[in-house]
Amino acid sequence: MALRIVPVRPDTVALWRDVHNLVIPAHPLSLDEVRERSQRNRLTLAHDGGTPVGNATIRPPGPGSRTATVIVRILPRYRRQGLGTQYLDAQLADARALGAQRIETVVLAANRDGLEFARRHGFVEFDRYTLDGEDAEYVDLYLAS
Repeated sequence: MALRIVPVRPDTVALWRDVHNLVIPAHPLSLDEVRERSQRNRLTLAHDGGTPVGNATIRPPGPGSRTATVIVRILPRYRRQGLGTQYLDAQLADARALGAQRIETVVLAANRDGLEFARRHGFVEFDRYTLDGEDAEYVDLYLAS
């Protein structure tokens, strides 16, 4: 199965948001929040054939930094089919092309599939936290290999 990865455009912002909100229900985003994020991050959608299966965010390294954050989200019904690995590999290559030497990710602690996936792909936990006003716990990880 060949994954097709496309940048988010104004007409696909709602689809990107819907995938995000299904995978991370503890922190739903509005369309305006996604539009704002698309100005500073690289947002993409992944399709298997014509079916959307996930989305991703790359937070590029900032000035004076060599760290990028790569977050890949796969809808539950499409997990464990190799799509997440294909998507992650492509996003890691894009982050490295942006100059990243360190790659980090963040996973909702309640997303056991996401944590297992990150660890299987060489990510190591270095922080846990909650956002102000929220109960959900997040896990920061870095790519060790």
